[in-house]
Amino acid sequence: MITIKIERDHKQAVAGFRVEGHANTAPHGQDIVCAGVSALIQTSVFGLERYLKREITLQQNGANFAVQLVGVPDDQTQAILETMILGLTEIVKLNPQNVRILESRR
Repeated sequence: MITIKIERDHKQAVAGFRVEGHANTAPHGQDIVCAGVSALIQTSVFGLERYLKREITLQQNGANFAVQLVGVPDDQTQAILETMILGLTEIVKLNPQNVRILESRR
C-alpha cells in the first residue's frame, strides 16, 4: 500500500509530505497506480523548485519520498501542493485498497 502523509502547519498550510510503499497492483515498473502517484509528486517538486524557486529538503530512498518546505508557505506554493493533493485524492478514490492519505498538523 502507498501511504501519503501530508503535514500541515498551524494555519492548515501544507508544510511537507511523505510517501511510502508501493501500490502492488502490477509488477514493479508496470504499476500505473504507482506511476500516477509518482508523476503527481515529482511534478509538484519540479514546480516548487524550478518554477517558484522554493527551497525544500528532499529525501528519496527507494519507495520512500519526503519533502519539507524551508520557510513559510506562500499562496503559490499552496496552489501547487493542494493541486497535488487533489490529484492524489482522485487516485485514492479509484484505488482505496492500494493508496491512502493521512494528514497531521505540527
